[in-house]
Amino acid sequence: MERAMPQAVPLGQMEVFQALQRLHMIIFSQNVSPCGKFLAAGNNYGQIAIFSLSAALSSEAKEESKKPMVTFQAHDGPVYSMVSTDRHLLSAGDGEVKAWLWAEILKKGCKELWRRQPPYRTSLEVPEINALLLVPKENSLILAGGDCQLHTMDLETGTFTRALWGHTDYIHCLALRERSPEVLSGGEDGAVRLWDLRTAKEVQTIEVYKHEECSRPHNGRWIGCLATDSDWMVCGGGPALTLWHLRSSTPTTIFPMRAPQKHVTFYQDLILSAGQGRCVNQWQLSGELKAQVPGSSPGLLSLSLNQQPAAPECKVLTAAGNSCRVDVFTNLGYRAFSLSF
Repeated sequence: MERAMPQAVPLGQMEVFQALQRLHMIIFSQNVSPCGKFLAAGNNYGQIAIFSLSAALSSEAKEESKKPMVTFQAHDGPVYSMVSTDRHLLSAGDGEVKAWLWAEILKKGCKELWRRQPPYRTSLEVPEINALLLVPKENSLILAGGDCQLHTMDLETGTFTRALWGHTDYIHCLALRERSPEVLSGGEDGAVRLWDLRTAKEVQTIEVYKHEECSRPHNGRWIGCLATDSDWMVCGGGPALTLWHLRSSTPTTIFPMRAPQKHVTFYQDLILSAGQGRCVNQWQLSGELKAQVPGSSPGLLSLSLNQQPAAPECKVLTAAGNSCRVDVFTNLGYRAFSLSF
């Protein structure tokens, strides 16, 4: 279902409207289906498009294979974040999270399974939910965003069980330390905070901008992306993209990237990052820039690695941001093609 249009709009005007929509589109979020064969992309108009990766990657693929199988209106405002459980696609917008059944989502007219709103301080408060994070061992979902809190929701009962306070401004990103029940959060206040989910307490704070080697005052102090791998964390935004040793709270590698980064992830022995500019950046842990692979969007907001074992033929990296296109990299060396709303 496309975004609502006034009734009785002449065909020519409709085409102009849709062209303008695509011109000003921003894709904030992506998520791969549990089977690994489909990709969901959420945009600034509240739409979610479902693409068939298996069809687009087929040797018999046509241009139509790179278009959405289905597009539906998920939220009134932007779709800021998405994650998947074994059965559900969860999407976050302004003040709410919704669930959609993957088994039903490819059918036109798909309806939400449920929606939940965190317990905000006033009924007038509708902050954006910038980040979703699954905690599989707890069967819970963590939401964070404009109200400066981390909210934990029990996925079995749909109830909110706790709120974690500490940030003094918007929270932009979350990451899970899988070996221990701990979560990292980064926000507009320039801090990365480490939370122990067993005690629901903050156990460590790293104010990245206060470290001279990381600080870039002209870009601000905000933390826009972070990822973790055991005792290591990489984060960036206003401050330089930096690799940290968590136990000692020590910055070990400053990556020589001037543009603010909006997404970062560990991949094998590399770190992948993207942000202002067209390129997906590949870094050695030592700080050496191994490669910059250009895409089609002028700026990137999200990267998605499809590593689902059920669909090895669909193992790709996808990148999206300030355009209506999702770039597909079949290996890390070049962009193979683009999907498009």
